[in-house]
Amino acid sequence: MKVNLISPRSPVDCATEREKAIQFSRLSLSTVAAWFPPEAEVRIINDNIEEINFDEKVDLIGITALTSTAPRAYEIADKFRERKIPVILGGIHPSALPEEASKHADSVVIGEAEGVMENLINDFRKGSLKKFYSNSKRIPLINLPLPRKNLIHGSKFYREWNMVQTTRGCPFSCDFCSVSTFFGRTYRTRPVSEVIREIKQFPHRTIFFVDDNITGHPEYAKKLFKSLIPLRIRWFGQSSITIAKDRELLRLASKSGCFGLFIGFESLSSANLKSVSKGTNHVEEYREAIKKIHDYGIGIVGAFIFGFDLDDTGVFEETVKFIDRNQLELASFSILTPLPGTRLYEKMEREGRIIEKDWAKYTCGEVVFHPKLMSVEQLQEGYYWARKQISSYASIFRRTLHLRKSTILSLPVNLMMRKATRAFLKRKKSNS
Repeated sequence: MKVNLISPRSPVDCATEREKAIQFSRLSLSTVAAWFPPEAEVRIINDNIEEINFDEKVDLIGITALTSTAPRAYEIADKFRERKIPVILGGIHPSALPEEASKHADSVVIGEAEGVMENLINDFRKGSLKKFYSNSKRIPLINLPLPRKNLIHGSKFYREWNMVQTTRGCPFSCDFCSVSTFFGRTYRTRPVSEVIREIKQFPHRTIFFVDDNITGHPEYAKKLFKSLIPLRIRWFGQSSITIAKDRELLRLASKSGCFGLFIGFESLSSANLKSVSKGTNHVEEYREAIKKIHDYGIGIVGAFIFGFDLDDTGVFEETVKFIDRNQLELASFSILTPLPGTRLYEKMEREGRIIEKDWAKYTCGEVVFHPKLMSVEQLQEGYYWARKQISSYASIFRRTLHLRKSTILSLPVNLMMRKATRAFLKRKKSNS
């Protein structure tokens, strides 16, 4: 059995191989690959940086898709199906819109691959693939086969990070987020012993924990961090701002090697946060929370979203000033995007505010709906302006010239992002 698993290229305008590689959904396909029998010849193809040979002799094609990569996924699927090669579609977008995806596939996997792959492979061998495969219950994360990361090729980026998942899901349920839609509003954990065993297999000790919220279950996180300390690793992960409420959790995170966290602040408006069910964030506590995290030597990548219903044109300058004033090492900006399957999508669809159904534009960097307190053009240009401001030398030095263990990472990364941002904005300007 010869199987090609494909991650479609992103429509995001990328200039370098590193940027393109980062677009790749790095663990999903290697996790799926682990479910195929040893005799199967499995290859993972990153469409961002590798050519797809549509004439290759292959028995089965598997494609994973986000909303923004769905059009390319469908294009790839259609080309292989023209040659009568069976195609399986899965991932967040096909799970949200399975009927749409089924027009381009022989089978659609709805939700997680665990619990369905064995049946799917057996059905494929018998020539009796079902139209849809899905789990009626969430699979415990115990004794799962390890992702076949050796199949990920094509970029130096993959050799720089060891990617590990310790939990799935998020205990929160924000209206704009597709995580709880895909995983359910659950929070499942892997046995710490299995995580440690996996990490010990890595040739070097820089880890990226891909969990959506690694501190979603504080007691589990403490147990994990305590077990990481003897390994002497350095790691980066994603966490909610609530980590700042627990000094012991912060101390253990720092002692276990955490040098940075991606944290969703989302908005500086309490009313905005309340309107999208982000009640765990309290704007009045942001400044003190940032200080506590910094006090433990942990850098912060702050994530902010523009386009909430109470955002006007002042939101861009206010956010940039907040980032500079609080010395967030890095900043990530998004435009509010009503992703299919989310409550935000349902709300905006009811209100008739969605102006674009070309999924390739659902990159979180393009406006696809009517904002309430500004025009589409003002929101788009404000997003570009904020990216330019935060990548200025003045902003970079204000945020990174301090003595924290994260500085060694944040200054070079900021300079790299400055170069990428300026190139991106220049291309946008020349194309407009």
